[in-house]
Amino acid sequence: MSEMTRRSRRKPTVTPIARHGKLRRSSVTLAILKIVGLVTAVAVVSVGSIAGIAAWDLSHQIKTVEISEEIAGPIPEIGPYSGGFNMLLIGSDSRANSAYSYGEDPESELNDVNILLHVSADHTNAVAISFPRDMYVPIPECSDGDGGTNGPASSQKINTALMYGGGMAKDGLSCAVATVSELTGLSIPFAATITFDGVIEMSNAIGGVPVCVASPIEDEHTELYLDAGTHNLQGVDALKFLRTRYGVGDGSDVTRISSQQVFLSALVRQVKSSDTLGDVGKLYGLAGAAVRNMVFTSSLNNIDTLVQIARALQPIDLSKIAFVQYPTYPVDGGLEPNYDSAQVLIDAINADQAVTVQAPPEDSRGSVADPNAVAPVDPNAVDPATVDPADPNATTPPADTSVVLPDDVLGQVAAESRCTVGRTLDDQ
Repeated sequence: MSEMTRRSRRKPTVTPIARHGKLRRSSVTLAILKIVGLVTAVAVVSVGSIAGIAAWDLSHQIKTVEISEEIAGPIPEIGPYSGGFNMLLIGSDSRANSAYSYGEDPESELNDVNILLHVSADHTNAVAISFPRDMYVPIPECSDGDGGTNGPASSQKINTALMYGGGMAKDGLSCAVATVSELTGLSIPFAATITFDGVIEMSNAIGGVPVCVASPIEDEHTELYLDAGTHNLQGVDALKFLRTRYGVGDGSDVTRISSQQVFLSALVRQVKSSDTLGDVGKLYGLAGAAVRNMVFTSSLNNIDTLVQIARALQPIDLSKIAFVQYPTYPVDGGLEPNYDSAQVLIDAINADQAVTVQAPPEDSRGSVADPNAVAPVDPNAVDPATVDPADPNATTPPADTSVVLPDDVLGQVAAESRCTVGRTLDDQ
């Protein structure tokens, strides 16, 4: 893909319309779909299959007895989704019909959070790519949902794609999918959106997420004030944390994404290590929150598909779930894509290879290593030092074929515990 030069920045003359949407529930894999969703409404729990997996989990906990009546045949069990897939999760800033107050309504509807989740065909690795909201990209011609079209635009900020499609209630999600697909060259068959209220409800349903803060966070814009230490964030506080920009890192959207990845990684670890999946109340709570607050494409309007997607995510090791940012460089008024670095990432996705994120200078992103973190232990890992080469039955660990990403592709893996770098009012 050749590098694009920034041209016209005309704004779409569309009147956005918003609404809350629907979906279903998830399982261990709910972690990723949940994480991705959670990030999607300014980082909410991407429950791309929350209701589906919930149903699958619950069905396996039902106590049964035999009766004399015969049935036509055995009830089929739904297996994991066959092959790899891509799912786009976006978070809208719409305040329409909200039960909460988020300050002055901007009277716009922007896709401020955009995360593309890729799961490999063999279900051994996954990567979630966050696209900075201030990044200039081409937007293709999109239906406005009223029989007309908007665009194309050679260079607009990616968070205007929802408006080009007429908002969530019309063809906004389709336009966002088309925009990310054109940028990455990847086919995106599944997508979902979530709003601010959804973030709050999802975090409440999960019981909060333990988040490490390295230094105090002070943000007058979101009214978030946190001391250094670990905080169990849920409800409005979780939303404030995911939205805060001026209170973390250097105050940029890029370091905010890094802070969001701290939250998402902690969420995935919690879901995989806690009794969340065995708590029927939480499962139903997650399902209900998803149904009330998410909008899904018709490709996800099927419980079997939702369950299959969730089951595909279930076995992936924490060290093979990566959260990365699409690489950019600063320009006047925003960011431009770094296509060369991005191509390394896209090539790895096309080859279904796991990725390794390089550790950049700590001051270049919104998080630092957690000094109190305990490295997770993989019970299935094989220590090369214990393998006897003369033993014909010895298991040799497979060679690492992961792709090392360029150092400007920032991110972390879910197994890595990090702390958000706070920013006080004196530094703003």
